Amino acid sequence: MKIIEQSYIIEDELDSERIMRSIEKAGRTCYKSEENIKEDSAEKFIRAIIKRGHESVIEHEKITVRFITDRGVTHELVRHRIASYSQESTRYCNYSNDKFGNELTFIMPCFWYGDEEKLNIWKESLKSIEENYFKLTESGARPEEARSILPNSLKTEIVVTMNMRQWRHYFRMRCDKAAHPQIRELSKNLLAELNEKLPVLFGDIAEEFM
Repeated sequence: MKIIEQSYIIEDELDSERIMRSIEKAGRTCYKSEENIKEDSAEKFIRAIIKRGHESVIEHEKITVRFITDRGVTHELVRHRIASYSQESTRYCNYSNDKFGNELTFIMPCFWYGDEEKLNIWKESLKSIEENYFKLTESGARPEEARSILPNSLKTEIVVTMNMRQWRHYFRMRCDKAAHPQIRELSKNLLAELNEKLPVLFGDIAEEFM
């Protein structure tokens, strides 16, 4: 049994200048004001359209992120529209194989940091699940059958692609104090990095939630 921290990887190379110019070029089509495109005009233009709520323009650009998290988080994540998802499948991944180190991997719950009593109960439960998962596969159960006992804490990877407008909506929902602690921690970490790389698109949201 392995326990790891949740994390993420931004799959795209985020070229802020290219993204800003692309959005500005698309947006100025609405007003046929392409002649106003200057070397430093993109930031002002995009801030203005976001302030006016004209966010359909920023849908022309997207970001792809690989989340390494637990299945509980992904059950919430995939509710977001419009987005594309590709997720590690418990139907086809046999965790008793060498490929997975002959063990189950679980995500550390951020809400139990420092609470040894609850953590020990959690760990004992997962240890029992791992043992029984292997017993099932050893007895001939297919992964798609043995997975019926796997918990929300199971580590999974999911590749998520959303346009910029949808990411903004995602952060408003998942960085809010009402969000589940696990997805909130992951989302706030991602928002902090995107704010550094694309402050024009995410600065106002970061200011609200960070």
